[in-house]
Amino acid sequence: MGVHDGHRGRVRKRFLENELAGFADHEALELLLYYAIPQGNVNPLAHALMDRFGSLSGVFSAPAELLMQVKGVGERTALLLRLVPQIAQKARLADLERELALNTRERVGAYLLELFSRERNEAVYQICLDGKGKLLACRRLGEGSASAVNLDVRSIVQNAITFSACSVILAHNHPSGVALPSQADHAATLRVKAALESVEVRLEDHIIVADHDFISFAESGFLS
Repeated sequence: MGVHDGHRGRVRKRFLENELAGFADHEALELLLYYAIPQGNVNPLAHALMDRFGSLSGVFSAPAELLMQVKGVGERTALLLRLVPQIAQKARLADLERELALNTRERVGAYLLELFSRERNEAVYQICLDGKGKLLACRRLGEGSASAVNLDVRSIVQNAITFSACSVILAHNHPSGVALPSQADHAATLRVKAALESVEVRLEDHIIVADHDFISFAESGFLS
């Protein structure tokens, strides 16, 4: 038995008895690191990661190449640190999709805030809904703003047809933290709206997410 096995056993026992209650952030990270690094003292590595990235969320959102710049972090450890939060987010999104019809602005906003929570760059999504607001599909259209010239309106229309959508919500984020739409955002929205109308699909909304908040084009009256 290694010198650190007893410590690892005590940490695991704490978790089994009380889950993460009473754990400091670096201790929770240390427990996770046990499953990437089977032997040795990983407490210093947990501290090093927290010092480098500032918080648990900073560690979990860091790219793999930056994680591996921390001494002691190999590909296996970086993969685990990237995988765990993404699985958790996938589960939360699945719950939202299953339990909630996206038929109110608040429900759509909650879904999109979770969807964009791990996006570091500007990205565009298309949500296809049936007549009751049930989610049929959510497709990431790519990185870059919705106002970019490379917004593929044809793909948006094709997605709507493929999933037999009655309506579509377009969404993108502003990582700058300012949710106000630009004139280019308005122009891109009108192009999408017209294209969808040509196949009898309604553009329900275009939502911009920024800094834990969102702005709805429909609520602002722009789509009236």
